[in-house]
Amino acid sequence: GPSGPSGFDGRKGQRGKPGTSEVIDPEGFRGNAGDPGDEGERGSTVDGAPGLPGIAGLAGQKGVPGDTRYGPPGIPGNRGLPGLPGSQGVRGDPGAPGLQGTSQISIVFKGETWCEIGGPGIRGIPGFPGKDGLPGTQKGEPGDNGQIGFPGLPGHPGLAGFRGNIGFQGQEGDQVSPPGQTGIPGPPGPATIAASGFLLVLHSQSDKEPFCPEGMPRLWTGYSLLYLEGQEKAHNQDLGLAGSCLPVFSTMPFAYCSINQVCYYASRNDKSYWLSSAAPLPMMPLSEDEIQPYISRCAVCEASAQAVAVHSQDQSIPPCPLNWRSLWIGYSFLMHTGSGDQGGGQSLMSPGSCLEDFRSAPFIECQGQRGTCHFFANEYSFWLTTVRPELQFAFAPLSETFKEGQEQRKTISRCQVCMKHG
Repeated sequence: GPSGPSGFDGRKGQRGKPGTSEVIDPEGFRGNAGDPGDEGERGSTVDGAPGLPGIAGLAGQKGVPGDTRYGPPGIPGNRGLPGLPGSQGVRGDPGAPGLQGTSQISIVFKGETWCEIGGPGIRGIPGFPGKDGLPGTQKGEPGDNGQIGFPGLPGHPGLAGFRGNIGFQGQEGDQVSPPGQTGIPGPPGPATIAASGFLLVLHSQSDKEPFCPEGMPRLWTGYSLLYLEGQEKAHNQDLGLAGSCLPVFSTMPFAYCSINQVCYYASRNDKSYWLSSAAPLPMMPLSEDEIQPYISRCAVCEASAQAVAVHSQDQSIPPCPLNWRSLWIGYSFLMHTGSGDQGGGQSLMSPGSCLEDFRSAPFIECQGQRGTCHFFANEYSFWLTTVRPELQFAFAPLSETFKEGQEQRKTISRCQVCMKHG
């Protein structure tokens, strides 16, 4: 049949129950929408009176919490009901005991005493230990015998006894008795060596210390000082005397003092000159440890007699005088100059005038204030030359130049240092 008229609006549904106070997350996620309900049954097509209001549909099932990756967070739920009162807490532990009271001291003002009794005071600090008591009056029993000690060290040797007095002369023996046997020879007398007072100085012209001749004790060793320059003046040292052997080397071995009672050290361009070794000539000035291999060493020895140098003025070695022995042979070193026109020379009698080795640069200049040493072009050494006896007064000397070392040696006089047999 034809469709019936539309039914009246249904009554308003009942109010829902309040939500629970349980909150899973204060910032909850919005749930997905629930599934739509099933479609109601189709009404009758017969014309009739208006139908009764339908029964309210049941609430849909709660949706699963939504995922924030696909939408905004859900709306927070309503505030829950207040919770039940909690149970009574557990009783606490007893507190720590309080400090002990202190006692108050009575105070006296003009004969009147004010006193208040306090509680027991704090326990005092233990006193210091008392002194040792007096020694006891009763004597103890004797102790056990100790063990035998170790033998003592031997004592120092005693001093020699005084020489006895000469005995009285014995009585004359019987003339009939035969002569006695020869006595045992007595011990040799004390060997006393008196100091001679003669000194011999040796210069090695190398960085090795020289040895004293056999039988001569060595007094000291040092470095071969040739001369010094101060205030632009040269002060020479004889290489045959002990003053030319300084125990310690220094580019500036002296200071200078003025009349105003002030002394100065390394305050101006003073210099020192030393015999040198055979080390190759350096290209640049030497400093500090570089200097040591270039300074000649020396030794001072005690000799039994005075030594003397003998010069031949030719290529032959001059002989020592009769009853004199040879100490060394060498070349006749005469004099030297350095900075400016200052220098010095050797006495031809002195052993310092006979150097064992010849070289055109036998000494080195050290500039004291700078602390450096070098072979400078204005250093000159002077040597005795060979002279032919037959030409002593015949001709004037010819000017010659010798560059090669062996050729130079052929023109230098030879010498020998001799000492009288002791």
